[in-house]
Amino acid sequence: MEALVAVIIGVLTACGVYLSLRRRSFPVVLGITLLSYAVNLFLFAMGRLTIGQPAVIDDAATGYADPLPQALVLTAIVISFAMTAFVIMLALKARAELGDDRVDGDGPSC
Repeated sequence: MEALVAVIIGVLTACGVYLSLRRRSFPVVLGITLLSYAVNLFLFAMGRLTIGQPAVIDDAATGYADPLPQALVLTAIVISFAMTAFVIMLALKARAELGDDRVDGDGPSC
């Protein structure tokens, strides 16, 4: 199971990097989104999730789940949403001003 999760994280990262290096703005947005999914899966995999254990330390509990991976993933989700919204607004503004959605700036000159 760990190998499957590692392969999925690797594929998401590779596809995200590939799409982030494209010339158009929409594949860049998709690439950033795939990279954020890969980071979230990586944080979950590194956290060693436990099932049926409380997240907060209690005197009566025999064990507990580590709350740090949950907090990190929640923070990563918020940051990735903000970055996606920023890149979309940046792409729309560039499209409106330049008349093209190329990232490298080699669009038609006005």
